[in-house]
Amino acid sequence: MCNLVNKYNVAGPRYTSYPTVPYWNLDTFSLEQWKVSLRKSFQESNSKEGISIYIHLPFCESLCTFCGCNKRITKRHDVEIPYMNTVLKEWALYCDLLENTPTIKELHLGGGTPTFFSPKHLQELIEGILSRATLAEAYEFSFEGHPNNTTETHLKTLYNLGFRRVSFGVQDYNKKVQKAIHRIQPFENVKRVTELARNIGYTSVGHDIIFGLPFQTTAHVTETIAKTRELAPDSIAFYSYAHVPWIKGNGQRGFKDEDLPTATEKTAQYNLGKFLLKEAGYVDIGMDHFALPTDALYTSMIEKRLHRNFMGYTANKTQAMIGLGVSSISDSWYGFSQNVKDIETYYELVNKDIIPVFRGHILTEEDLIIRKHILNLMCHFKTSLNDEIAAIPELTEIRWKLQEFEADELIQINNNTLYITKKGKPFVRNICMAFDVLLQRKKPATQLFSMTI
Repeated sequence: MCNLVNKYNVAGPRYTSYPTVPYWNLDTFSLEQWKVSLRKSFQESNSKEGISIYIHLPFCESLCTFCGCNKRITKRHDVEIPYMNTVLKEWALYCDLLENTPTIKELHLGGGTPTFFSPKHLQELIEGILSRATLAEAYEFSFEGHPNNTTETHLKTLYNLGFRRVSFGVQDYNKKVQKAIHRIQPFENVKRVTELARNIGYTSVGHDIIFGLPFQTTAHVTETIAKTRELAPDSIAFYSYAHVPWIKGNGQRGFKDEDLPTATEKTAQYNLGKFLLKEAGYVDIGMDHFALPTDALYTSMIEKRLHRNFMGYTANKTQAMIGLGVSSISDSWYGFSQNVKDIETYYELVNKDIIPVFRGHILTEEDLIIRKHILNLMCHFKTSLNDEIAAIPELTEIRWKLQEFEADELIQINNNTLYITKKGKPFVRNICMAFDVLLQRKKPATQLFSMTI
């Protein structure tokens, strides 16, 4: 395994989209094209499956140095109302564009820290969104909660609005690691909010755990997972810390590169964590995610409904996802768009009745073919090497790369179907890269992505 780690530990995308953001064709993209692609997707899918909504709430009271999200650090809570009102105005712009009433299948609050907002303001925000929409059958609302500031009132308010899934960021319980990433968070706080959520009636409580953090060891991973098992969350995201300080700025320079585990040490942490989670009854769900067999993510995987988008893994696929708020990314299936990243610019554009998109990409026929294969690999660990892929100019190079993965026993190809093996699951990003023809055509001159291991 060490030889494979050394061989395949290269910079690579996490594939929450294809094409990945650095390979979006910005020169040919326009806001009008985005609107056309969204209208088309909405007309095709709204009545059948509904749409997803992601709302980005960027405010945090303190900076966590492992975080790569778009955020604004402030202790001033008077920022809540103007931001909330602008999000609702942006939603109104989309509703006017789509004309027919949207049917919401999924809604997710991310950040930043969604629970920075008061329960009262969160209620006003969600009620404002729902006032212009209907709900699909078996809709799913979820949010990310900070264990240190999520209150019983937060949980009850959102539960009464229809939220049933909540995830709490744990990262690691070791005090030295917590200090390095500026996330001091006692186990008691996580225990409190986990038990509160369960008692209120949430059907899925998730924990996020990170390996590869500064000063982290396998002993720390063992300790963190032992405490996690005490609380038995329904799902767990166990993923690698992405050290990309050239993107995230000074926030990730609170420690030295030599304070980070090596690729071999990270692999040992991952393998140990995966073993401990499986020992506790958790099952692999896609890449870096685990769930108990009673969780909706597990059910969706078994029923081939598991989907991956900019929110991560979701239990249902919708063709259209609208991102609201600063820096949010939307997906019409035929195109992507991202909102401006600066809050003041976001306010200015929305208040001028302009959907605040600043970049995006309209997918080509080739993009759609490759996207489907990468989604299959990410969600189901297999894909059919059908006739569609024969149209890709790099087919010979793709097959050559797959032969190398076969030789290393990371994949098997039977009856024109590619299966990722148990041994190959830690290398799913590398396997997806074999299909990423845009990455092959234009290799980046500088490092754009985190390391795959």
